[in-house]
Amino acid sequence: MSASTTVTRFDAVIAGGGIVGAACAAALAKRGMRVAVVERDAIGSGATAAGMGHIVVMDDSPAQFALTRYSQQLWQELAKRLGARAEYEQCGTLWIAADEEELAEAERKQRYYAERGVPARMLTASGLAEAEPHLRRGLKGALLVEEDAVVYPPAAAVELMNEAQAAGAELLVGRAVTRIGAGEAVLEDGEVLAAKVLVNATGAWAAELEPGVQVKKRKGHLAITDREPGFVRHQLVELGYLKSAHAVTADSVAFNVQPRKTGQVLIGSSRQFGDETTDVDRGILAKMLARAQEYMPGLGMLPAIRVWTGFRAATPDKLPIIGQARGRSAGDETLWLATGHEGLGITTSLGTAELIAAQIAGEAPAIADEAYRPGRAGLHGLVNAGHHE
Repeated sequence: MSASTTVTRFDAVIAGGGIVGAACAAALAKRGMRVAVVERDAIGSGATAAGMGHIVVMDDSPAQFALTRYSQQLWQELAKRLGARAEYEQCGTLWIAADEEELAEAERKQRYYAERGVPARMLTASGLAEAEPHLRRGLKGALLVEEDAVVYPPAAAVELMNEAQAAGAELLVGRAVTRIGAGEAVLEDGEVLAAKVLVNATGAWAAELEPGVQVKKRKGHLAITDREPGFVRHQLVELGYLKSAHAVTADSVAFNVQPRKTGQVLIGSSRQFGDETTDVDRGILAKMLARAQEYMPGLGMLPAIRVWTGFRAATPDKLPIIGQARGRSAGDETLWLATGHEGLGITTSLGTAELIAAQIAGEAPAIADEAYRPGRAGLHGLVNAGHHE
């Protein structure tokens, strides 16, 4: 470091101003820490802006269930403070069963949720048709998870950052962290931000900032239609989605559509490894739209007015990495990770922030957090070749 280098000291520096970084900033600032957030673009402009904004309870594993349910309850509290631009709406998720095997899975999920206090109920085929008249006939039924919600992610990220700033956090936009570690975040213009806590919340780019982080980019496509109010009433997801979400070596698509308060329909979802361009893959897009129309034929009559791509931050065990990155640099205990959320980054942003803030502050966590910490057994081995928002 030269004698002319500018050094500014904070209690915590967060690299990344997506919804996870913004939530972490708010949680730490409210605990009285002097926080700086560094974002190379605009707040909520990366994966946050590309995501669906589905606040969903998932049960692939006990750890995933615990974090998504805890986070959903935090969203319910935050919703009381969110402005209209965040478009928060508790519309519920319909997990749609197309055959008897999927119906049995829906019933299993309903029992699992009921045992854990999550409001969920089964719909018959006729009940599903009444709830969503534009779905094709012949479906077997669905599970309605009543407290699932949707939100407009970039607006929610901005509101979280506003809360952080109101608690004293400083925001550096249009600047990038180029090196992080040993108590310093070095910016591209050479300025150094010194802190005892350095949080890497850069999502799918976490490994570029900190080599060795076991996160890979998983590309997804989304399309949004022109306005047709009431065409879709709930978040709709095929139970076959779970099979495609679990595939780690092949491209996949699944029926996953969301109603927006604007009256538009947001259409997903696709998954790709190995393609790190932002280009729209016309073949994948065509398969995704065709899959959507298999379940909801009338979607073909709604013009898709915009298509875009984004990158999920995928880990080998499908759980986020939340905690102190001990051992990545000898003797360096200043590095912390808040990444690897794949398709659940919007849902779990609030839970992630509370867990990492509790760890930093030495508080007891609201839920057991060992399953998300760096260095856990599930992170051994990288995702090779080649979840949901």
